[in-house]
Amino acid sequence: MILQPSALVCLSSLWGVIVQAASPRNKQKPSQGQFPVTQNATVVEGGTINLTCRVDQNDNTSLQWSNPAQQTLYFDDKKALRDNRIELVRASWHELIISISDVALSDEGQYTCSLFTMPVKTSKAFLTVLGVPENPHITGFTSPTMEGEIIQLTCKSSGSKPAADIRWFKNDQEIKGMRKIKEQDNNGKTFTVISFLDFQGDRRDDGAIIRCRVDHESLNSTPQIAKQVLEIHYTPTVRILPSTLLPQEGQPLILTCESKGKPLPEPVLWTKDGGELPDPERMTVNGRELTISFLNKTDNGTYRCEATNSIGQSSAEYVLIINDPNALPGPVATDHALIGGIVAVVVFVTLCSIILLGRYLARHKGTYLTNEAKGADDAPDADTAIINAEGSQVNAEEKKEYFI
Repeated sequence: MILQPSALVCLSSLWGVIVQAASPRNKQKPSQGQFPVTQNATVVEGGTINLTCRVDQNDNTSLQWSNPAQQTLYFDDKKALRDNRIELVRASWHELIISISDVALSDEGQYTCSLFTMPVKTSKAFLTVLGVPENPHITGFTSPTMEGEIIQLTCKSSGSKPAADIRWFKNDQEIKGMRKIKEQDNNGKTFTVISFLDFQGDRRDDGAIIRCRVDHESLNSTPQIAKQVLEIHYTPTVRILPSTLLPQEGQPLILTCESKGKPLPEPVLWTKDGGELPDPERMTVNGRELTISFLNKTDNGTYRCEATNSIGQSSAEYVLIINDPNALPGPVATDHALIGGIVAVVVFVTLCSIILLGRYLARHKGTYLTNEAKGADDAPDADTAIINAEGSQVNAEEKKEYFI
């Protein structure tokens, strides 16, 4: 700021007092009970702010704005400080409004509005200047990182006032509980905030986006964000996918070696029973696919797919067992077996029914003869009843045989 000579400022202020004292209007006393009214204000560094001083009743008494250093900024509509950032917005007997543009941190402090009565009455307004944090940046990541290694990231942002807040995110999920520190900058007004993120590299994190987010009241709900894309290298994973679950003699078969890893393993190695493929004419390899054009019994065995990258090696095995299509039960054979089973059950049930029915009839026939033969209550059993029914024992044996 470039100031006018202090003598000029003092004369300007003194002139205002003398004018007010000499004015006949000062003999009236409506303003003696009035105080100027001001309000505290907050502005973001680099922004513009208006400072307003009002008096409800004023008998044309002058108003003046002063900065925290007690330098006069405006006396009524007269500019006293040579600073192009400070402009007059409105000047009247009831209010004095000035604006400060491109506000700096050094502009923060207590401003004074003075009403030149006798004695002079003043009102204070504190101007708070928010320091905007610098764009954050992430350090500490070495690309690529091997799976299992510890990754230590640091996010740093300077220039915030008050100190900003730092938050970490992996993709869209927040990572909480990270260590944070804040340090005061050399200007003694703003802060540098630092946060640390430690985790173990995992293949599932390959391609994940780590975000460092800085929140601060000066950013108007639009946080500043730094990004780091993770690149994790890891050993391959392998599995074999057959083109059919029931390989048959005479049919083709394709075995696909599905391998994942970073760097991507290419090409893959196929073997059979620990050695090379025995029949190159029928067994061809195209990329990750092993094709056997015409299966026969000699193809039975263990097929192995091996994938290798710069990190390591992995493999998978597939045991091939070829089925004879003539020995496989078809739909007709299945139907015949089902029908034969049903017939056997029906025959069994029929025989059981005949046997039970015969026993039932035989038992009920004996019961009828026994009841008819009973002639007295003193017959203790069936034999006696039959004998007594005839009154003698003649032909008793014959009757007993008939009963049986």
